[in-house]
Amino acid sequence: MEKRERSVQTAAPILFPIEPEQFWQMLRVLVREEVSQLERQPVRTPAYDTPGLTYKPLYKIGEVCQLFQVTKPTIYDWIKHGKLKPYKIRSRVYFLWNDIQQLLQPGEQPKE
Repeated sequence: MEKRERSVQTAAPILFPIEPEQFWQMLRVLVREEVSQLERQPVRTPAYDTPGLTYKPLYKIGEVCQLFQVTKPTIYDWIKHGKLKPYKIRSRVYFLWNDIQQLLQPGEQPKE
């Protein structure tokens, strides 16, 4: 029996017929095109499917924090002192828009 010698390859085999540097350059160009295309698109506001609804009725705690520019512990203090009433739906906590309006404009009573 004849022993066959196998040559050991030092580089990884090429799976497609272009050079690695050329591949990376093409990938960079594609990523730049996609990013620039995303930057040109206008920011979309969320659309609500309920006819006649002109405002978002429920807000998550993070949205309330952004609206008032406060931290979550501040919101929890407001809940503790009765300024905001939380509504729990499954495992999430929401706040009513009317309650938020009342905090924004304390002199006026919310319309119902």
